[in-house]
Amino acid sequence: MEIRDVLKNLREKNHLTQDQMAERVMVTRQAVSRWETGETQPNTDTLKLLSREFNVSINTLLGSPRQLVCQCCGMPLSEDSMLSREPDGSFNEDYCMWCYKDGSFAYESKEGLIDFLISHMPNPENARRKSAECCMTDICPS
Repeated sequence: MEIRDVLKNLREKNHLTQDQMAERVMVTRQAVSRWETGETQPNTDTLKLLSREFNVSINTLLGSPRQLVCQCCGMPLSEDSMLSREPDGSFNEDYCMWCYKDGSFAYESKEGLIDFLISHMPNPENARRKSAECCMTDICPS
């Protein structure tokens, strides 16, 4: 989906006119109209405002041009609800909500992350656990 379509859908989903959306993000109605026709795109600061105001990630606003992946555990982040948040409520698109929350990491060490991941594996038997520990130690970043 293109940015213009995302912005128009977001406005319509929130039952806003172009004037009302413009007021919420401090731009003119003409700017909103130009975004929706594809003539222009919001600048970086306006994308941040739109993200905060409508509770969607910038990646979503841009039409999801890249597949986000948690830089801690490697989980694909396919929905905004999976993204972590900073203390001010803004999205952090680098981490999942389980690894990073309110400005801090859930794990104090690589070993803590590995223990958490293994504890959530199906049937973590002892022999299988040791094998998983070895694999994860090799693939998890330091």
